[in-house]
Amino acid sequence: MIYEISYTALIFFFIFVGLVVGLSFYFGRKTSSSSSYFAAGGQIHWGVNGIAFAGDYLSAASFLGICGMIAVSGFDGFLYAIGFLAGWIVALFLIAEPFKRLGKYTFTDALNSKFNSRAITLSASISTLIVSIFYLIPQMVGAGDLVMPLLGMPHWAGVLLVGAIVIIIVASAGMASTTYVQFLKGGLLIILSLVLTFFILKNGFTLNPDFKGSSGHYTFMELCPEIENEKIIAVANWEVISQQAVGNKTFVQLSQDGVARWFDLAASQNGPVLKETLTVTQRADGSILYNGEPKESRRFYQVGHMSKIIVNGEEVQETGALSPFQFLSTLQQSEIVRFLQVKFPDGNDEVSLYYQQPTAGASFMLPGLKYKIGRDATLWSKLDFISLMLALFLGTAALPHILIRYYTVKTPRDARKSTILAIAAIGGFYILTLFMGLGSAVNGVLDVESSNMSAPLLARAFGAVLFSIISAVAFATVLGTVAGLIVASSGAIAHDFIDVYLKKNLSDLKKVQVGKIAAFAVGIFAILLGMAFKGINVSFLVGWAFAIAASANLPAILFLLFWKKTSEKGIAASIIVGILSSLLIILTSPTMWDRYGLGASNAWHQLENPALISFPLAVLTVYFVSLWYPKRNKVARIENEIVS
Repeated sequence: MIYEISYTALIFFFIFVGLVVGLSFYFGRKTSSSSSYFAAGGQIHWGVNGIAFAGDYLSAASFLGICGMIAVSGFDGFLYAIGFLAGWIVALFLIAEPFKRLGKYTFTDALNSKFNSRAITLSASISTLIVSIFYLIPQMVGAGDLVMPLLGMPHWAGVLLVGAIVIIIVASAGMASTTYVQFLKGGLLIILSLVLTFFILKNGFTLNPDFKGSSGHYTFMELCPEIENEKIIAVANWEVISQQAVGNKTFVQLSQDGVARWFDLAASQNGPVLKETLTVTQRADGSILYNGEPKESRRFYQVGHMSKIIVNGEEVQETGALSPFQFLSTLQQSEIVRFLQVKFPDGNDEVSLYYQQPTAGASFMLPGLKYKIGRDATLWSKLDFISLMLALFLGTAALPHILIRYYTVKTPRDARKSTILAIAAIGGFYILTLFMGLGSAVNGVLDVESSNMSAPLLARAFGAVLFSIISAVAFATVLGTVAGLIVASSGAIAHDFIDVYLKKNLSDLKKVQVGKIAAFAVGIFAILLGMAFKGINVSFLVGWAFAIAASANLPAILFLLFWKKTSEKGIAASIIVGILSSLLIILTSPTMWDRYGLGASNAWHQLENPALISFPLAVLTVYFVSLWYPKRNKVARIENEIVS
């Protein structure tokens, strides 16, 4: 997509970044112990912590990813929001209060509170690192996407910028500054999403979206071809260059005035017709053509519109303002134009085509466009959907950067109240994502190259100031979440691995210093991964982090809390099995096979989400290993003394 620097957005960006860095240095002066660095000294008010919980959770995946996935795939994208929110029920009823009683300031502390096992320390610290890194990837990808329209920088520069700022935040003050950054941006994100939803409903639907913030309304050409033996032999005023079959679709390359463009051969009431596509051509010399021309020609626009608006059984051009229920009802009766992608080689070049796919509003508002679970479903697609929902439902309560927030409040009761407030804030926000995603789909603001930009570009359609503030807050969203993840990672390295596992017996000051060095190293690694995974929807990537957390961490937590026979070897083995099985399935998934250049259809299996297999394996492991290798007598005796 072609972006221009917004100077208004630039001003708000520097204000927010300055505020965030200022908070870091302010709290940095008060950070003198490992407890204050890794868990804010357990002195955060439950109300602040509850909104900070929401801030942690309303990450790039929630704001950028879910809105983008709804804009592209309709209700299937909203399924992520349902799964994310449902996971908090597990956290509230099973984890919050008992987990607060167990630990000091890391996930490993809690798991090892009854055992003092080096195996648990090692496995849990590794798990914390792996889950945090997989959660870091989508945050960094989202950061790069945001910086392109905000600052006019390339994706890699945005990733580098976020990494540098976050390293400053974490190295300055740790969890204290991270908490208040999350509190600030969590509250602002909910308020601004309410404002954006108000504008969406006020604007209603129109067949010709052409907002002041967009790059211009794109009018697609339709041409009538002459066909003989299923080949395009002539098109009036155009030169036929080539014809390409991709799956069950046929695409035709035509030339006019020296510019070659691609068209989709589609059916219509009057016979076959050629519909112009949006085209990105990556040439062998490294240059890129947009719709057959250089970027400077500005012939690549934001898209997304309705082809038919029906109100009370009648077609209309526009609706005017709508209530929330009228908005959903009208969309369900109408027809939306989606843009689907295909890729294929054209000589030494690689062509990406985004072609128009008219879709009934009723289909858009039901599951099935992305996850095939209905009429066109296969066994693999059904299993993959179940696996995704299982990961989202079970993963929340096992994410390290969420779990450590229970240690930032004073009491178990405060932990429960924080969780309840977080559920209310997150639930309200996810309702708003439905309207923001649907609004992006129909208002001509979609960047077909990056669904992650749907919500910020929708805000730009309603004015530069709203776009500037929302983009800056979205950037702060990424900063806060990345900071929390890096704090969790640095705690796993400095406290769990170096101090406890390696028995270095670090002083309090030394532990904080090592934690800051670890934060720097993890930050650099996150930057490299963010560059490598450019272009993948961030919600999809977060699904992997949830699956690993659900498989590696949750069985160990639940058995520790609710089964007295759980042994230290059972917990350690469960974590290792959960990590290895989930990673093996992810690394051999169709998406990764495609990233390797081996073709998604050639993958060992067609399962994108591992939780359906990896979670039961981890549960069986902790159960059977605990039976085969019971708790040491000393541990059991100490537990009995505590109970009595």
